[in-house]
Amino acid sequence: SMQRRLNRMLNSSHDHKLLALMDMKDFDPKEVTVTVKDGKVKVSAEHEEEHTTARGKEYNYRNITREIRLPPGVSEDEVTYSM
Repeated sequence: SMQRRLNRMLNSSHDHKLLALMDMKDFDPKEVTVTVKDGKVKVSAEHEEEHTTARGKEYNYRNITREIRLPPGVSEDEVTYSM
């Protein structure tokens, strides 16, 4: 479950603090962009797919954008992320 994974990540990160955990299962890592700027972490992802069916073309589009403000005392170069 998501809570168990979160607990494992928190327990394994010892002196690191987990700022956010996002479910990105519907996105390929190449579709995800993470930027750290102006005291914020911005995560954005975009997915497009096109299918040809008997009725014609069908399109599926998903996107997500989330901004998280860094806590006081945390510098932008300390931010790491993994997928």
